[in-house]
Amino acid sequence: MSPVFDSRDDTQLLPGLRQARQAIARGELIVLPTDTVYGVAADAFSPAAVARLLAAKGRGRQSPPPVLVPGVSTLRALAAEIPEPVERLVEEFWPGGLTIVLPAQPSLSWDLGDTFGTVAVRMPADRIALEMLEECGPLAVSSANLTGKAAAVAIDEAVDMLGDSVAVYLDAGMRETGIPSTIVDATGLVGEGDGLVRVLRDGAVSRSRLRDVLGELLEADPDQAEDSAAAAGGGA
Repeated sequence: MSPVFDSRDDTQLLPGLRQARQAIARGELIVLPTDTVYGVAADAFSPAAVARLLAAKGRGRQSPPPVLVPGVSTLRALAAEIPEPVERLVEEFWPGGLTIVLPAQPSLSWDLGDTFGTVAVRMPADRIALEMLEECGPLAVSSANLTGKAAAVAIDEAVDMLGDSVAVYLDAGMRETGIPSTIVDATGLVGEGDGLVRVLRDGAVSRSRLRDVLGELLEADPDQAEDSAAAAGGGA
């Protein structure tokens, strides 16, 4: 059975972090807390480790994992371009529950799956996660669950689903919200894009809060779009 370390206990925190760092260096998986749900993590620059992550969750390459980073400087190293509206999003919502999809630096030597030249990046608001990211660099992190199951909000749930496919579990207690991050696609702001930011997954950051920052750059809400289409359909 893979070890579970209670990171709330000082006598377990340091050995837990040490074993977690060693596991990442060996290309193995760990489960760590984030500010949203528990995540299963791998070295983002190890294709074998990322493949192991996808296999543990029962996912294919068509569902590449997001990358967690310790700060904005790492975002700048991973993204080919950061448009000004994205700078505003980062300033408002990072660290926190917003994942942003941007074109990736073409020089990056990694294989996260079928990303089509993009990377989904987030800075979590969790002390343990940030410490691991500072020590290990960017980590490919997906919610700690089997595909089709609810994301783990308690470490026991992650252990039950992922078992020995994970080398080390870091327990930080129940995750308060259990709501995954909101994912937005900001690639439309780059190059010859349509100039819009699209919500790919609703989550911890509401569309209304996104609109407060982005205004008309945020795509219309689905219900608003349906209303507009209905109104247009009534014309000559």
